[in-house]
Amino acid sequence: MRVDINCDMGESYGRWSLGDDAAMMDIITSANVACGFHGGDPNVMVETARLAKEKGVSIGAHPGFNDLWGFGRRVIRGDTMEEIERMIAYQIGAMQACAALAGHKVTYVKAHGALGNLVNEEMDFAKALGRAIKGVDPSMGYMTQPARPTQQVAEEMGLTPIAEIFADRAYEDDGQLVNRKKPGAVLHDAEEAAKRVLAMVRDQAITTASGKRIPATIDTICVHGDGATAVAMARRVRAVLEADGVEIKPFGAA
Repeated sequence: MRVDINCDMGESYGRWSLGDDAAMMDIITSANVACGFHGGDPNVMVETARLAKEKGVSIGAHPGFNDLWGFGRRVIRGDTMEEIERMIAYQIGAMQACAALAGHKVTYVKAHGALGNLVNEEMDFAKALGRAIKGVDPSMGYMTQPARPTQQVAEEMGLTPIAEIFADRAYEDDGQLVNRKKPGAVLHDAEEAAKRVLAMVRDQAITTASGKRIPATIDTICVHGDGATAVAMARRVRAVLEADGVEIKPFGAA
């Protein structure tokens, strides 16, 4: 059994710094790199891609709403789906250019924050993301959540779905993440998170907050990089998986 571990990275910009990307690169196998809208800037994007290549870590574009102030976690409506598609494509292209400067390549796309929630809640947003990926480079993977619109759209559009679970987030019974405003939505105990992830990978099923099991192929595990205990949690998750014989490799690797 094998699985990938991904993390949102490159979210610093200018003189503002977030997360310990250097430490996290030694743990993860795929880096979702911010594309300048919710975080990141050209220097950070190139340097993150450079570090990822040095560490043998795959990289993906991590587009979000144009919302530095709210870190991309505020829902911004008003744009048409065509405009959403273009907004995503713009960020993918920027990340491709920065990756090229670092001698690396973008191989997948994962939506960030509020945009990430919307693509997993509403079919129109999931399709806009799919069209952006297909229009820019259809060989790129589409990171999805099992049993959500993203999974259906990726399959219908002939894109490669990369099914993701979250190490530090609770799930509703419909497979969507519990809203961060609700108690218990975010897990902070590294041991609890690691055991929960191992159980889901073993069973190939998501365990919801109520105890319901949703069968799911699990290709990658997300460990967030912006919390005080992020590195410790990621390290523990990987250690527990490897101790149980699970191989940690980038998805698509030989």
